[in-house]
Amino acid sequence: MKNSFTRTAELLRQNFQKYLRSLNRWFSDTPERALLEAYQAAQRIKNIEIEHFDRKKISSQSVNYTENVMSYWQVYLNKNLTIIKIRLAEFQLSRGMVNISDPVLLEKLKVIDEVVETYAIKDEENNNTPLALTYHPLKINNNEIKKQLDSSNITDVKVKQPPTQQTGVPPSSIGRKINKIQVDLAPQTEEEFLRNYRISKSRTIIALRFLIVLIVVPLLTQYLSKEFIVTPILERVRGDNVTKVFLNSDMEKEALHELHNFQEGLRFEYLLNQAPTLSSEPTQEKIKSKAIEISEEFRRKSNSNISNAFADLISLFSFGIVIAISKKEILILKSFMDTIVSGLSDSAKAFLIILFTDIFVGFHSPDGWEVLLAGLAEHLGLPATRNVIFLFIATFPVILNTIFKYWIFRYLSRLSPSALATLKEMDE
Repeated sequence: MKNSFTRTAELLRQNFQKYLRSLNRWFSDTPERALLEAYQAAQRIKNIEIEHFDRKKISSQSVNYTENVMSYWQVYLNKNLTIIKIRLAEFQLSRGMVNISDPVLLEKLKVIDEVVETYAIKDEENNNTPLALTYHPLKINNNEIKKQLDSSNITDVKVKQPPTQQTGVPPSSIGRKINKIQVDLAPQTEEEFLRNYRISKSRTIIALRFLIVLIVVPLLTQYLSKEFIVTPILERVRGDNVTKVFLNSDMEKEALHELHNFQEGLRFEYLLNQAPTLSSEPTQEKIKSKAIEISEEFRRKSNSNISNAFADLISLFSFGIVIAISKKEILILKSFMDTIVSGLSDSAKAFLIILFTDIFVGFHSPDGWEVLLAGLAEHLGLPATRNVIFLFIATFPVILNTIFKYWIFRYLSRLSPSALATLKEMDE
């Protein structure tokens, strides 16, 4: 009985020590983790400014968006500003454990400061000094955070300083945990969670539906326009004109090669004494019938190639119309894709980048480009000129590779430095 009690006590002591070590490790990582999350939120805001607001402030005065679209961006902005405020407060309270001279850390703080200054997150105690430059300890009010997430006025996002500085209180991390428990137990928390879940579910459905529309509409338009509009008109215009059987010399060579193979088959049968001579009337009738059959086959193929060209243009036009009338859906789809990509691990991001670059600009990509271009030429009825194909392969993948490298150097290093480090390690 005594040995069992001793083993239990020893096990509890080991578990408690393990818990203390993990807690100490988590607390020691708090400054870098908090600063990284604030930096990522600031970077998301800057990306929205670059891509949708002409590098200006996210505001209805910057660009002419509808009220619904602007409301969506304002909620997105408020959410990221709140993340910056909370994480900066967390960083301030634990910044004594981090090396403030680290150049990477200073670069992140610089990006955060730019966003903080742009959207006027000020310290009320010192109205002329941005929060990101003062780093005074802050008291986080969860009720105000909720109001900011639901607010549509992005210029009113303020960080409030407590009226008095208290001493002798428990560590602020414990206070934040207590505040979080109070928020979780609040009666409106469940309703807020369900509301956010419904919004997220609705946006996911809209994004997937729009993605399906982008794929189905051009394909369906191409097929229907080819079968019921372009092909009937083309057959009526071209008619049975013998001089318009072939679109290019490659098709003519293919038809002559097929007829030659047929004649060689008849000659082979004659040599085996199983068929009449090639100069006999029945054999000439067979050759003539085969030539007519081949000409009809290539006339239909030529009509199909020309129809493909016009149907592809109509399909491209329909795709442009869908894009033009679906600005809101495009924003939701982009946000959905950003959520998926941001949820990937650094290894997964690096793997996808290497996969796409190797497919399109890698060592084996010239063979794939050659097959793709030859198939496109056959689809449109164009001659598959090898010189043109090789010239394309010698230039376009090089340009694409340069764009990839510039994107990695210019944007990936800011969006996800850890993913860039993982990518370099995988390349090596």
